[in-house]
Amino acid sequence: MSDDCLFCKIAAGDIPAKIIYQDDNVVAFEDISPQAPHHVVIIPQEHIATVNDLQSEHTALVGKLVTTAKSIAADCGFADQGYRLVMNCNAAGGQTVFHVHLHLLGGRSLTWPPG
Repeated sequence: MSDDCLFCKIAAGDIPAKIIYQDDNVVAFEDISPQAPHHVVIIPQEHIATVNDLQSEHTALVGKLVTTAKSIAADCGFADQGYRLVMNCNAAGGQTVFHVHLHLLGGRSLTWPPG
């Protein structure tokens, strides 16, 4: 855990969030500025700042982020309709919170390119 990380504080329960799913490895919560009817942020419990900081030992953890997203999409009823998964890396890539996270967006048709 990083003491100055917003997402670490959410995972620890120090900052309130609408938690969708939580286990020993990941936490999923609703985005406070949703870009789709369903916009969930899925984070590892472990603080990892960016995708560039991932190591080979994080392979299963990244897979857990994706399979958690798949399960949430199914549970919320938009998996068959379709959804988008997004990971941003560093400021030029759109990352604003420096804790690896996966965005799950669904509930409407999504266009490409995203912007």
